[in-house]
Amino acid sequence: MNKRTRTLATALVSSLTLALAACTGGASDGRAAGTGGDRKNPAAANAGAVLGGTPQKGGTLTILSNQDFSHLDPARNWVMPDMDFGTRLLYRTLVTYKAEPGAEGSELVPDLAEDLGTPSNGAKTWTFRLKPGLTYEDGTPVTAQDIKHNVERSFSPDLPGGPDYAARYLAGAKGYRGPAEGKHLDSVKTPDARTIVFEFHTSFAEFPFAATLPTFSPVPKARDKGPQYDNRPFSSGPYKIESYARDKRLVLVRNTHWDPQTDSVRKAYPDRIVVTMGLKANQVDDRLIASSGADASAIPWAALRPESTSKVLTKPEVKARLLAESSTCNEMLQMHTGRAPFTDLKVRQAVQYALDREAIVTAAGGPALTEASTAAMPGALFAGGKQPDTLKIPVAGDPEKAKQLLKEAGKAGGFSTSVTVSSGDKAIGEAIQQSLGRVGIEVTIETVDPSAFYDTIGDTRNRTDLVYTGWCPDFPSGSTFLPFVFDGRSIKEKGNSGNHSLFRDDATQKRIDEISAMTDGDAANKAWQELDGRILAQAPVAPGAVKRRPLVLGTNIAGAFGHTSWGGQIDYATVGLKDPSKSTDR
Repeated sequence: MNKRTRTLATALVSSLTLALAACTGGASDGRAAGTGGDRKNPAAANAGAVLGGTPQKGGTLTILSNQDFSHLDPARNWVMPDMDFGTRLLYRTLVTYKAEPGAEGSELVPDLAEDLGTPSNGAKTWTFRLKPGLTYEDGTPVTAQDIKHNVERSFSPDLPGGPDYAARYLAGAKGYRGPAEGKHLDSVKTPDARTIVFEFHTSFAEFPFAATLPTFSPVPKARDKGPQYDNRPFSSGPYKIESYARDKRLVLVRNTHWDPQTDSVRKAYPDRIVVTMGLKANQVDDRLIASSGADASAIPWAALRPESTSKVLTKPEVKARLLAESSTCNEMLQMHTGRAPFTDLKVRQAVQYALDREAIVTAAGGPALTEASTAAMPGALFAGGKQPDTLKIPVAGDPEKAKQLLKEAGKAGGFSTSVTVSSGDKAIGEAIQQSLGRVGIEVTIETVDPSAFYDTIGDTRNRTDLVYTGWCPDFPSGSTFLPFVFDGRSIKEKGNSGNHSLFRDDATQKRIDEISAMTDGDAANKAWQELDGRILAQAPVAPGAVKRRPLVLGTNIAGAFGHTSWGGQIDYATVGLKDPSKSTDR
């Protein structure tokens, strides 16, 4: 999962004019790499830029994809590109991000709500008033009760995998399993059709950032079809689903009942948006590099493959169509700490020392697009925007130290294990296999289609010992990273997300609670950074890489930029075509 630039809780509190002593703290002016453009990085020449000028209204925008969506149901949508697509095109949220490149994209603006919310009771209570005139695709009104319904359904065990801020923060939510049996959350109140009130068990000054997530979009109860809602979300956004053939094709057309007067963010330039799925990754790259015919009006879903980088960087005309915004996410090799031999700290430390991050960088496209990671959290969450090097392990690893640790663990002869990687990261899987093989750890690689990847590794009973995955903070605070990736209380048997090392440590959980309760933003920020190092010393994960998101656009694309709040993915709120007459629906 995937996000953000850095402006911690106090900047948020300041911008919301919270006159609450309990919610004050310090802001940090650090920014994620790429948010202002990186002129030293040849692949990042267009970071922070808008390509193609202002789009014209009309035409068909094509998205070329090698995969289906993980989920479009807003209760389950928690993968960065899917959230970008869903919340910009199909459903609106209480609050959203500005449709601007660079640092401005991290600024909040009201969406369904009239403002960014009103806190009370020391930020334990938040009240939102909906704008008048909001409607669904059939013209019926969007109500506060519809947002409450989606929040409640996000607790359902039949709808796993979505954001769980509601479960973490809402008062009285422990043990709640959704509205299917007629049970409702008393901590979400709807005194009338346009007012919704959230009551939390602790101060939550950052809640307006969480309110950008799909959990806080409306789902009318009459349209809720449980797990099948994934196939046909009911639109409150500028587009609606005309057809959706899984793994093949999704077609969006205009929602004629969307009122742009109520929406300052979404421009809805194209008449139609067609997602063509099931393509091979190299097909997508080659078609966009060539940009002929209908592909001139196309954009990619997934990032440019490392193998295609040279085809782009060596051709000025193609390079001019390359976006390469920082993803502000951090990837790592997560070890199953509850399954032998990874129950042994020395074995896990041996993996940290054996891992060749230099090889991972090469496999991910080289230093123009990737850099080795040295911490759990991304640099955006550290002072100065740079990760510390807590472990002091050489970037190419230290095989001799790793062998020594294995010997001390009684594994001098090594052992066999398996790693799961997304099919797009097979080269990274091979880098892991080779680097661990140097110290006698034989690794079998299991690749999974990206659309099924998180469901696969989220099955804790049947997954492999190792998984290579990443996490992106949902908003600029350590509270959106370490608790989700390392709090053992968040582990689920199925639909597990974030804590893929299955790390359970009482001291870590206690410290997470202590930091979460801090009212001083500066102190909390520093404490999250210190906890990052303490967790790495226990070796549930081995840091991997921090990537940019390279995306090649067709020559007829306009208004495109990598949005920092969507992991560097193209912002669908503003993208369109230079000349709609040149587009075709293929």
